[in-house]
Amino acid sequence: MSQTIARNWISLVPPTKNLCVQLLSLLTCIVALGADLYPSHPIKIMVGFAPGGSADTVARAMAPKMSELLKQSVVIENHPGAGGNIASEQTIRSLPDGYTIMLGTIGSLAVNQHINKLAYDPASDMQALSMAIVFSNVLVVNARSDIKSIEDYVRLGKAENSKLSFGSSGIGSAGHLAGEFFKLTAGLNNQHVAYRGGAPAMNDLLAGVLPSIFSSPTDAVQFIQSGKLRALAVTGSKRLDVLPQTPTIAELGYSGFEAVNWYAFTAPLKTPSEIISKLNQTIVATLKDPGVSAQLKKSGLNPFPTSADEASKYIKAESEKWGGIVKKAGIKAE
Repeated sequence: MSQTIARNWISLVPPTKNLCVQLLSLLTCIVALGADLYPSHPIKIMVGFAPGGSADTVARAMAPKMSELLKQSVVIENHPGAGGNIASEQTIRSLPDGYTIMLGTIGSLAVNQHINKLAYDPASDMQALSMAIVFSNVLVVNARSDIKSIEDYVRLGKAENSKLSFGSSGIGSAGHLAGEFFKLTAGLNNQHVAYRGGAPAMNDLLAGVLPSIFSSPTDAVQFIQSGKLRALAVTGSKRLDVLPQTPTIAELGYSGFEAVNWYAFTAPLKTPSEIISKLNQTIVATLKDPGVSAQLKKSGLNPFPTSADEASKYIKAESEKWGGIVKKAGIKAE
């Protein structure tokens, strides 16, 4: 039906019009016609990180319920690299038909553009669907470390030739940002060590090679509970349910300190409003599902369902906040 209408539409277009404009208009027409039948085939969730990481864990926790609600398969495609930028670029280049969406991170949606020259602008080349989760990072040291408290950490970090360092999963990651923000807040001289992922950083911490990490709870909780790591503080405004005895940095004398990690769903620009609405409703219902919510909270990840407009405003505010900190801290791409 839509192909017949499209062919008829082409026959009516004056031959003097620019071919590219004609094709773009045709594409928009076809996508709009398909919105009434959406979804009629499987939907892809693009994840910019390797399987097993926090973003992948969230997407796979949500996909079965989303499939049930949409009555179509929802599959995960991992495209790791460049801090999530590869997945972002592929999403932007996809048809705006609702069949390719992305689970983006604070890095790929709000930070990377302040550090790297990107071929896209997350704010203008994608549209938000809903926030997904929000969670605090946790500052951890090896359980054998002499660092017993945040006071010890600050004292060592303030030394003129401080050898204290903190690792992260990469430049511009939430752990890196939290560490730089605390460095500025507490006046520390410690150094950042960028790894190619959270797993190798955690391995070095467990081996005693790396002094500390501002880690995601997904990566750290099991080692804290087994006694291999010591949690000094969490970076959000509230304590983590999975670590109720670990205070926030704000509680420990750094009033107003808050550095949270978050993920959000986005779609290519010009995705029809009807599809945006349907995807938003599906994502929100999935995050509110008791089974999905419990699964996420078990890993210290808090469901954060919002409207598409609320998500857009939240991402913009975070981009402005972290853009300022990136500049002040002098964070640059390697």
